[in-house]
Amino acid sequence: MKCLLQRVTHASVRIDDKVYSSIQQGLCLFLGISKMDATKDIDYLTRKILNLRIFEDEDGKMNKSVLDIHGEILVVSQFTLYGNCEKGRRPSFGEAALPEDANTLYQEFVTRLKQELLAIKTGVFGASMKIDLVNDGPSTFLLESPIRS
Repeated sequence: MKCLLQRVTHASVRIDDKVYSSIQQGLCLFLGISKMDATKDIDYLTRKILNLRIFEDEDGKMNKSVLDIHGEILVVSQFTLYGNCEKGRRPSFGEAALPEDANTLYQEFVTRLKQELLAIKTGVFGASMKIDLVNDGPSTFLLESPIRS
């Protein structure tokens, strides 16, 4: 499982030129799910995301988590995080989970986040979406669940 995480001052998802969901200060997460992912990957990433100290404290140091600042989270499914561009000119998505499997894990991921933080918004799995965000910092991090041997 891969998660491209951006600290934002606000972010929104537009579908068919209408705002579907939006957040204020917090995190915008782009979540990619591979064929190898399972519940343990969700456990790892949700703990990491909720407790990652990437928000500034009173001294300007990254010392606070999204939980500490009572921030919001916007989760967007992003299978292209598993696009392999090493060969040729067209990405290969062979590592990405099939849509039905990915959607199940995506929904479970969102549910798990909502158990810890109520301010969770989403896009629509598989929809064509436009994402507007203001990256605060800019601060962008790529998180991956542990690689299995």
